[in-house]
Amino acid sequence: MITDLFQLKPRYGEVDKMGYVYHANYVVYCHQARNELLRKLGLDEVKLEENQIMLPVVSFDIKYRKPAHFDELITIKTIIKEMPKVRFSFEFEITNEQKELLSKAKLDVVFVDILSRLPKRIPSFIGKKLATYF
Repeated sequence: MITDLFQLKPRYGEVDKMGYVYHANYVVYCHQARNELLRKLGLDEVKLEENQIMLPVVSFDIKYRKPAHFDELITIKTIIKEMPKVRFSFEFEITNEQKELLSKAKLDVVFVDILSRLPKRIPSFIGKKLATYF
């Protein structure tokens, strides 16, 4: 299993009139957290593109429990529970400074060849980087 923590403070333009972070911004936050984890693993988007790989999102599911607020430090825990094959799954737990669970999400992407635009099995260079964790 792989886990990582990513923190941010929602900006004023990311909250609605109720003072809550607008629901669609959680998708962006999870995307940021996923990219930071991949960067730490040496698999940033530039590296993937250099190897003719894209990771399009095929599903995103989120459950909201409590709202986040403007300028409140939130932590996004990103979890990869299993070695990917064709589908690459990420789970997220978003908490506030009081360690209260704000939301949980699950994101699935698929390895896709840039040229053919067809799904493919996990590329070997990615498998080698992830193998030490599973």
